[in-house]
Amino acid sequence: MATASNEQSLYLPELATVTDVKTMTETEKYFKIKLNNGKALGHKPGQFVEVSIFGIGEAPISVSSSPTQTDGFELVVRKVGNVTGAMHTLEDGATVGIRGPFGTDFPYEGTKGRDIMVVAGGIGLVPARSFINYVLANRKDYGRLIILFGARSPSERLFTDELADWAKRDDVEFLETVDKGDDTWKGNVGVITTLMPKVKIDPAKTTCVVVGPPIMYRFVIMEAKKMDLADKDIVVSLERRMKCGVGKCGHCQINDKYCCQDGPVFTYEEIKPMPEAL
Repeated sequence: MATASNEQSLYLPELATVTDVKTMTETEKYFKIKLNNGKALGHKPGQFVEVSIFGIGEAPISVSSSPTQTDGFELVVRKVGNVTGAMHTLEDGATVGIRGPFGTDFPYEGTKGRDIMVVAGGIGLVPARSFINYVLANRKDYGRLIILFGARSPSERLFTDELADWAKRDDVEFLETVDKGDDTWKGNVGVITTLMPKVKIDPAKTTCVVVGPPIMYRFVIMEAKKMDLADKDIVVSLERRMKCGVGKCGHCQINDKYCCQDGPVFTYEEIKPMPEAL
């Protein structure tokens, strides 16, 4: 039975304050947020929150920071509608409402001792970063950490300082690409699947986490299967389908699954019988 406090976290937003705002690209902004009650968000990597802009509405947004970060939590918001457009006008000190966290998480507990390969495309880096930074904060608990990141263009790369740091670390294998380069780009050019053959893995001890635009999943999963990864060891996030967060609106329903409740994180084994999921 749901308690009063559980009901409040499900349906009533907690007041929170924006403590930092940064422009990342033409369409994405970074927000750091603290709950006004002083509590930690208490999320797990891969989960999301519902953000309310009072007088406008609310939208589901993936949490980008690791649970190991204790001074607030981080979101990156792409401007695509009324709520996200209103968020892009917020400044430091603004008040928002927060419900959640909601949803399933990347398997940060079940993958301890295993190698991790993260394949992130575009804004998919936002939720993937929560998992990546959790692994980095607990580095001795995991095997290899392979990060493959793809963006449409150099100007659309997110968290560029962190990308540079990951590339320099000797305990991270980092490769990135852009679909189309420019005069400044000296790296790999091509879709993200062009990076996967460059990596040699032990499929029996590797978990592959895939996050990105819907069109990317089918092709990344095909490459992962060529690497002999088991269906249960391919993990995807279907967070783009969500709306209400509590299984009421039906917007995210796929057959008998609700992405906001049964997901957004699924193994390929779980969704393979549901081709419409991809």
